Amino acid sequence: MSENSEKNLSEHLFSEREEDFEHSSFDRELAFCNSICSGNMELVEVFMEPLCSEGCGTLSENPIQNLKYHLVVITALIARYCINGGMTPEEAYSISDFYIMKADRCLDEDSLRVLHREMIEDYTGRMRKIRLNGVYSKQVIRVIDYMTAHLHSKVTLDDVAERLRLSPSYLSRLFKSETGMNFSSYLNKLKIQEASSLLMHTHYTDLEIANILGFSSQSYFIKIFRQYMGVTPREYKEKYHILEFTGE
Repeated sequence: MSENSEKNLSEHLFSEREEDFEHSSFDRELAFCNSICSGNMELVEVFMEPLCSEGCGTLSENPIQNLKYHLVVITALIARYCINGGMTPEEAYSISDFYIMKADRCLDEDSLRVLHREMIEDYTGRMRKIRLNGVYSKQVIRVIDYMTAHLHSKVTLDDVAERLRLSPSYLSRLFKSETGMNFSSYLNKLKIQEASSLLMHTHYTDLEIANILGFSSQSYFIKIFRQYMGVTPREYKEKYHILEFTGE
């Protein structure tokens, strides 16, 4: 690095420190990318932040160009996480190129923010299919898809059976034969997986998480969490909670 470049970088870093500037939490970014790779859009919503939110830094003095640069960075990052999660490099990079080229043609902030969300939903949906394809029948995949999309509301076997135009008894037998678990147990497993991520990466309380995931009570949530994880939510949070970097 040249002496002039090093001086400019030093001045930039000093300016950020003077303004108490903090980059976005790496742990939250990691949780966000992992939620995309899991194919769980409900969990993605928890960690997703607006394009170029506070803490992202400035890559261009032109507001539109700054958003474009940030969209390129996050798209490239997600592509690589998805490859690590099982997506073929050809598909991941093709999707990345597609959205980067669309971003290049955008003329205003609103269209870039809409494109940002569209890109995230696209990768998440494709990763969900990758996770399920070849493992279960189309009917069971549709059940799991429905469960995943409605983790924050009450989901019953009868509701899903009616939606798929199948008898509840047939669907119950089919689901257990393929997954090895009955409908309610599998649904609870999905909810506890999301609850564990919320405990690790957010400051939500047991009661708040119980309400978010549609458990009938805080005590029932604690009971089910302990059944699957071997510890209470409080114990899990104390052991695994990822604290955000504060620079102190």
